[in-house]
Amino acid sequence: MTNTEIRPFRIEIPQADVDDLRDRLARTRWAPELPGTGWERGVPTGYLRDLAVYWAEKYDWRAHEAAINAHQQFTTTIDGVDLHFLHVRSAVPDATPLLLLHGWPGSIVEFLDVIGPLTDPVAHGGDPADAFHVVIPSLPGYGLSGPLPAAGWTDGRAAAALAELMDRLGYDRYGVQGGDVSAFIAPLIGRTAPDRVIGVHLNALVTFPTGDPADMAALTEAERERLGRMKDWQDRSSAYMQIQGTRPQTIAHALHDSPAGQLAWIVEKFQEWTDPAADLPEDAVDRDRILTDVSLYWYTGTAGSAAHTYFERFNDPSMWAPRERSSVPTAVAVFPTDFAIRRFADATHTIVRWTEFDRGGHFPALETPGLLVEDLREFFRGRA
Repeated sequence: MTNTEIRPFRIEIPQADVDDLRDRLARTRWAPELPGTGWERGVPTGYLRDLAVYWAEKYDWRAHEAAINAHQQFTTTIDGVDLHFLHVRSAVPDATPLLLLHGWPGSIVEFLDVIGPLTDPVAHGGDPADAFHVVIPSLPGYGLSGPLPAAGWTDGRAAAALAELMDRLGYDRYGVQGGDVSAFIAPLIGRTAPDRVIGVHLNALVTFPTGDPADMAALTEAERERLGRMKDWQDRSSAYMQIQGTRPQTIAHALHDSPAGQLAWIVEKFQEWTDPAADLPEDAVDRDRILTDVSLYWYTGTAGSAAHTYFERFNDPSMWAPRERSSVPTAVAVFPTDFAIRRFADATHTIVRWTEFDRGGHFPALETPGLLVEDLREFFRGRA
């Protein structure tokens, strides 16, 4: 008999774990660095030390734990994983159900600032017709949905589990939003349940050249520049992906044992991937938000589990097999750090909305929540 029970949940990290984190940070053996070097070689020791001291001495985990617990949370067992999720229903009865999916190195923390505007648009200057019921899961293997119990959790398997979650919640018709790795997962949910998904909204979408010489010849100057930035990213900034995709267990040992190492592994991405106008991660995203995200990885011990999902992605033949064009209406939000090119996206998605922004970055729900909320409202308006 399948257990489909939905169980109420609260985050309650033992005080012993909080004390252990502070003790480990205090005993960090700091890596020396070469004089005159900076972020181009990775996270500078001076910056990391200051951030770690703040994490240990000034950051208040209990306050942020309480802020997450202010929203209703649940777990339910799907395909052997105890899937964790926030479920915040709007006071508007016929609000549109919306599944919000984080990426790596993100978590449910990404969406805390958009819950209010999405579920209660009137209180935030919007129209009640734009209200959403939001479901925000921790991806299988991440945070409070991890660690994974077994190998084999491909993006397709995650998509099937998330579609089952929405079915279990009684949502017959719903939208999906995802970025980063969830820009792969969200469209797969649309393919899994095309008669139920009313639209897929994506950010940080990665598009690949079609191979058609005519497509390459037709690229605009701006699109060529974007393709060049993608190539530069592959050459100079994708080491984390290669490690997680090929040797996830090796990096897991380091990240699972050292909170300073876990902090460096994640904060590097908040420096590289946020709005290019921001010099430091906290210039783009609130420092406490970043540390709450890192803390969830640390307290749940899921840095390695999340890394293993990259190994599955690298070694899943179906991930890279040619696909027919999805029929699900799709919107793409392109922020300054994104590489998406429409003519390539059109090959596999039915693009009905394409919006390019001049500010923000890889984490729009954290960096520019107002832009993301308005784009979601405009895309899903009238689709239910």
